[in-house]
Amino acid sequence: MPNPTAAILIIGDEILSGRTRDANMYLLAGELTRIGIDLKEVRVISDDREAIVTTVRALSDAYDHVFTSGGIGPTHDDITADCVAEAFGRPIGVRDDARALLGAHYKARGVEFNEARMRMARIPEGATLIENPVSIAPGFSLENTHVMAGVPNVFAAMVASILPTLTGGKPLLSQTYRINRAESTVAEPLGMLAQKYPDLSMGSYPFTNNGAFGTNIVIRGQDGAKVDAAILELAALFPAHENG
Repeated sequence: MPNPTAAILIIGDEILSGRTRDANMYLLAGELTRIGIDLKEVRVISDDREAIVTTVRALSDAYDHVFTSGGIGPTHDDITADCVAEAFGRPIGVRDDARALLGAHYKARGVEFNEARMRMARIPEGATLIENPVSIAPGFSLENTHVMAGVPNVFAAMVASILPTLTGGKPLLSQTYRINRAESTVAEPLGMLAQKYPDLSMGSYPFTNNGAFGTNIVIRGQDGAKVDAAILELAALFPAHENG
C-alpha cells in the first residue's frame, strides 16, 4: 500500500515579508520522512481569512494529513483557529480543558490570565488538543488537519506530541554518491538508470569545489535493496578512483 500523504501550510505575513525565516517545514519534513508519511506539498500564505479557509479545505481534500504552522497566538491577527473551524463548518469557543491548562500555567507564574491570553483557549468543536509542554497553549487536530504554533521550539514540541498518534508507512531511505564531474556529463547515464528503477527517486545536485565542477546524486526509495543496487550501478558507471 502507498504511504499516507501530507501537506504543510505555513501561515504568516512575517514569513512572506522575509522578516522571519521558516524552520518548521524543514523539521516536519524530516520527521514525516522518518515515519513514512510522504510530504507532497508546501504552501506559504498570508494572514488572510479567505486564503486560509480556502487553502485548508483544498489541502484537506487532497491529502491524508494537513499540518499548519502559525497564527494561534493571543493577538488580533492570530486567526488560524477561527479559519480552520470555518473550513470544516464547526463552531469555535473557549473550551474548558484548554482554559484550565492556561489558567493554571499563568497562575503558577503570577501572570494575569487576561482576555488576550484567553484567545488561546478557543478551540473548534470536536477537535482534539495537541499537547504543548513548552508554553502550555495547545494546538489541536480537527478531522485530518493538525494546527500548531509558528514559534519553532513550540512547533517542535507539538510535532513530538502529535507524531506518535499518526500511522505512517515505509520510511523513505536515501543514499548519496559524489561524482567529480559536471552535471551535464552525468545527465544521460543517470536518466538511463532512472528508467531502470522507476520506483526510485533520483536527484542530481551540482556543486563546485576549488573551481572544479561536481555532482551529488541522491537516490531515494522505500526498498533498501533497490536503493543499494542502484548506488552500486551508479558507482560502476562513475568509479570512485576516477572521481578522486
